[in-house]
Amino acid sequence: MEQRRRQAFQLDCKSIRRGWCLGSEQFRRELLSQMSDRVGQHHYGSERAETIEHKAERTVREELARSGWTENQLRARPKGDPGKLAIARRLREQTTMSVKWITGRLECGTPTYLNRRLYEERRGSLLVEARPLQPQLGF
Repeated sequence: MEQRRRQAFQLDCKSIRRGWCLGSEQFRRELLSQMSDRVGQHHYGSERAETIEHKAERTVREELARSGWTENQLRARPKGDPGKLAIARRLREQTTMSVKWITGRLECGTPTYLNRRLYEERRGSLLVEARPLQPQLGF
């Protein structure tokens, strides 16, 4: 009898030991959104990763809403679409999500392809900014 009670207690506590949040999914999402800007050294790796991923998902949803796209429209666009590249650029600038995660989420090819496109875009804008305007000589 005592053994059954101990086993039942251990099963009840198992979810507490593995997770960091007790409550509904909505409550958990609310906590994640509050934590996304205040992650410090006292937070553990799983909490940090989940918070960063939540922020990245929120960024993707904001960009989709701003552009007026749905998830299906995002998937239907080509992998090198300028809108997808803009979302990927923002994710790289504002989060620490990997290029692999970004390519999987935005469905924009392989990580190598996305890295190359972002590099070319960045390099092209740097070259345009670095070049001084030359007066046109009319001959």
